[in-house]
Amino acid sequence: MIESWLQSTGLSLPPLLRSLGHEYVLVTRDPQVYTLPGGGTHPVLALAAEVVVAETNDDDAVVAAARRVAARHDLGGVLTTCDYYLPTVAVVAEAIGLPGSPAGVLRTATNKHLVRAAVARAGIPDVPHAVGATWDETRAAAATLGYPVVVKPVDLNSGTAVRRVADETALADAFTEITGPERNTRDQPLARLALVERVLDGPEYSVEAVTRDGVTTVLGVTAKSVTEVSRPVAGGADAVGYVESGHDFPAALDGAARTAITAHVARVLGAVGYTHGISHTEVRLTADGPRLVELNPRQGGGYIFDLVRLVTGYDPLRVLTDLALGREPTAETPAAGSAAVRFLLAPEDGFLSGVSGADALPDDPRVFAHDLPRPGTVLRAADNNDRIGHVVVADRDGDRASTWADEILDSLTMKVGHDAPLPAHVHS
Repeated sequence: MIESWLQSTGLSLPPLLRSLGHEYVLVTRDPQVYTLPGGGTHPVLALAAEVVVAETNDDDAVVAAARRVAARHDLGGVLTTCDYYLPTVAVVAEAIGLPGSPAGVLRTATNKHLVRAAVARAGIPDVPHAVGATWDETRAAAATLGYPVVVKPVDLNSGTAVRRVADETALADAFTEITGPERNTRDQPLARLALVERVLDGPEYSVEAVTRDGVTTVLGVTAKSVTEVSRPVAGGADAVGYVESGHDFPAALDGAARTAITAHVARVLGAVGYTHGISHTEVRLTADGPRLVELNPRQGGGYIFDLVRLVTGYDPLRVLTDLALGREPTAETPAAGSAAVRFLLAPEDGFLSGVSGADALPDDPRVFAHDLPRPGTVLRAADNNDRIGHVVVADRDGDRASTWADEILDSLTMKVGHDAPLPAHVHS
């Protein structure tokens, strides 16, 4: 395992590997990264058979470390849950003869502008866009496309620094946010490029898929609730960010729409040459048909992997493991007909004193899992990293999970910064 996310999949994969009878060696540049909010040892460290410290931001160093691991262990595969190390995993797999996608494909798939270029070469309908390396290029691109535009970094995730801007003042603020940082949270150099896109209208979905030997199998389509959050910038303009506030699986789609979405995603995966791995591809269903939002050559985050497992029997993290070992993925008996997750977002900066209604969740048979915030300082959400809690709901027999999830979220009330309680769904 080359590095890991701290939350979500990063917490879930280590015990899953142990339950499947596997052992793993964690290769990391800094074990101190992996601590829990309360200061405890993260499962990715606690459950590792061995922890190897190596410079994982240097391909040669991590390949050398992997070769040393292979010399003393029966090494069957290499994987990660962290987007930033997917190309590194591919490099290591190629170097020591393990299953995986070509490294060049993963480098393309983890850079938004390179995916757009591959889609264009394949002649697939796409959103009008341009890439700006300088302020003059970015300003010219926005003027050509016409405001409002969406501007985003090409190599970050979780909605970080993705903004919809309505004028040049807000664009300048977004450009600075994108191009200012030189490195990501794992100390990797950033491209510092601004991808400028025309705004896509229409509901957002994601396609959860498995590709093996070049053949893509769709596990299902997720409906995504996206909350827009405004942030004032210089000159009185607003920049709008996007936070995913809920997911429903499977999406309530008619056959024609589902086919159009999944066929479009299959073409996109083919365009980048994706032949081996799981994928989570986001699209908007516009009046002109599906259009790509973002390709992610990994399992869906935001507890989508739990929803997929409950409804299809395919655990995306087990699929990740099977593919890393070169095995055909297997499924268990589905546990639900539908599943949904809702996230708590702080309505404002302040001190969260509590969440009323939380005491009912452990005894609610509709609730599969939940994690609510403890009292403390909270920030108004700007991207997916700012979600402060979640509730996963499952309907064992039908399609009521989405409705139930909304009802349960409505029953929770956050008190932030003053005496009057605020509804937990204030941004939904």
